[in-house]
Amino acid sequence: MKNGKMRKVLLFISISAVLFSTMEVALKIAASDFDAFQMTFTRFLWGGIVLLPFAVMEFRKRSIMITKDDLIYFMLLGIINIVVSMTFFQFAVIYTKASSVAVVFCTNPMFTMLFAHFLTEEKMNKNKMIALIISIVGLVFIMNPMHIRQPDDLLGIIFAFASSVTFGLYSAFGKRRIKRYGGIAQTSISFILGTLVLLVFLIIMDKPILIDIHSNNVVLIIYISVFVTGGGYLAYFMAMEHSDTSFASLVFFVKPALAPIVAVLILGEVITWNVIVGIVFILVGSYITLGTGNLIKKI
Repeated sequence: MKNGKMRKVLLFISISAVLFSTMEVALKIAASDFDAFQMTFTRFLWGGIVLLPFAVMEFRKRSIMITKDDLIYFMLLGIINIVVSMTFFQFAVIYTKASSVAVVFCTNPMFTMLFAHFLTEEKMNKNKMIALIISIVGLVFIMNPMHIRQPDDLLGIIFAFASSVTFGLYSAFGKRRIKRYGGIAQTSISFILGTLVLLVFLIIMDKPILIDIHSNNVVLIIYISVFVTGGGYLAYFMAMEHSDTSFASLVFFVKPALAPIVAVLILGEVITWNVIVGIVFILVGSYITLGTGNLIKKI
């Protein structure tokens, strides 16, 4: 049972890592046609709706009656993730390279573990600190901050870092009740309520809301909304539901090794020597995290 549960968690992590590794490239392609707020609204609304039938079944299975307190919790999750973190993320993709956004965003486990220390029963320990420090060194190599020449690149990295910090808060906060609601239900309802809040901002700012869907973009929109957003987040929180925030955050230790490759193959971005060095550091950090006895015991 223990080994079976661990294999399930690793499967969820693998699915989420692969889908999330294509996210920046897909959004970079879409950014030329859609407003940042519009794209964020669309992909999370669709993702939430696709998961909604499964969320309803999950609530019925657990005999949960949604209260006002539950709705407030889901809305706070949605605001932190969609209105704040993912809006920053979308602007980051617009201003700098997809591969740079991917690796900067992957610093979020550091903030997840930090926030989880205060918001959950999961506390920082020596092994987590060592793994995080090694992985952060790798991210610094990939970012290569001493060679940022374009103002837009710096602005994009700032947006990516802000997205990373707030996503860490979202992940830790989401852990508080995920075992009560289940990963599917929590993801779906928070997506829908978060997009409703974002809709208010879209109306106030007089931003476009509905995307003009046609034969040239329908596949891309479906992939971003249903697979990357719905499926990627679902797999991430299913991994968190069956383990803990630090183990589930392995998604963001694997992603820096995959996302630059996707960016090279699809967007023609270049992988330099510092990226390779950074990837090695990140893989070492992932290995240390995987080998942590306390984490394996929790699985």
